[in-house]
Amino acid sequence: MEPLAERLRPSTLDNYIGQKHLVGPDAVLRRMIESGRISSFILWGPPGTGKTTLAHIIAKKLEVPFYTLNAVSSGVKDVREVIENAQKNRLFMKGNPILFIDEIHRFNKSQQDSLLSAVERGIVTLIGATTENPSFEIIRPLLSRCQLYILKSLDKEDLLELLDRAIKEDIYLKDKPITIRETDALLRFSGGDARKLLNTLELVVEAESGAEEIIITNEVVTERLQQNPLAYDKDGEMHYDIVSAYIKSIRGSDPDGALYWLARMIQGGEDPSFIARRLVISASEDIGLANPNALLIANAAFDAVMKIGWPEGRIPLAEATVYLATSPKSNSAYMGINTALALVEQTGNLPVPLHLRNAPTKLMKELGYSEGYKYAHDYENHFVKQQFLPDELMGTQLWTPQPNAAEEKLKERMRYLWKDRYQ
Repeated sequence: MEPLAERLRPSTLDNYIGQKHLVGPDAVLRRMIESGRISSFILWGPPGTGKTTLAHIIAKKLEVPFYTLNAVSSGVKDVREVIENAQKNRLFMKGNPILFIDEIHRFNKSQQDSLLSAVERGIVTLIGATTENPSFEIIRPLLSRCQLYILKSLDKEDLLELLDRAIKEDIYLKDKPITIRETDALLRFSGGDARKLLNTLELVVEAESGAEEIIITNEVVTERLQQNPLAYDKDGEMHYDIVSAYIKSIRGSDPDGALYWLARMIQGGEDPSFIARRLVISASEDIGLANPNALLIANAAFDAVMKIGWPEGRIPLAEATVYLATSPKSNSAYMGINTALALVEQTGNLPVPLHLRNAPTKLMKELGYSEGYKYAHDYENHFVKQQFLPDELMGTQLWTPQPNAAEEKLKERMRYLWKDRYQ
């Protein structure tokens, strides 16, 4: 018997739950699908958010050949065979065949290169699915030829709708005496993952199958999951919960907690590059200017792991983990760029002051480009006061130093140079 998640997989957009920002009324992806023509795109989001389902719905709606590859088990040869078949079928179809690649982030550079020409020439329309940030894993030429759509974890309303559909419409569950009295545990354990929610529901129902009435409460769900622990799934399931606990332990300056969650990821077979990337992000976001060496250590750990692999790679990862967890913390750079981005969004494309513009041509010089610019190295302490923000933003402070030894020194230097600008 198919798992509940497969039995309930929707076949039309009207039955698709969640991602209303993409497939709701007048949403961008729905409009494209209903027009009958789609361009290549990549679906990026956590597990259980409907990436594979969406690809199948699109292929069915467009009535075109649908080829699917899994990046874990497919090589360059498989890609070329699919492209050859797609090219043959394309002559007899009204639209381009669709090539769906699940876990596309696991394709190496040569595998991704083998896709480029087919995507460029329109031999196939590529739909990729990934749980990883595409900018880390997908080569720039391929990424530039694809739209990127971000899927979100399902919210409470989506999950409750899915539960209701499961017990009322599933061919097996609809005939069982199921009463859901409490949903908090079901929702908590699902973590916004539709597949995980349905797997949990199915597990609880099967465990209570002999009862006259199956009553689902928070206590029952918790008890059943403890008796049947879900294994760490590096492609989903507990993946995001574990890495969240790991990063929050580092941020919270708890090396013991950080090492524990690191061990859980290693024991579960997590991709070492995934862990190393999170260390680099944490070093920038959470330690930041309080200890700039943290970013160097994290990058060195990343490099070491890529060179030596498992099992020795656990050692530099542990070293970097402890170093970051025990370092002083600052998110001033992180907050500064977020503030700057919000300001840019609010104020739009303000003109660059003339004195900050380059003047490589005679006309630009005549128009006043670069006129009045002062070269800092020509002045004492390699500094001279001048305007570096657009006129409309004069006096705006985006970076706020935080109270730690390293940033106090930076703050004192800024006070010395700019006088009353940094208080």
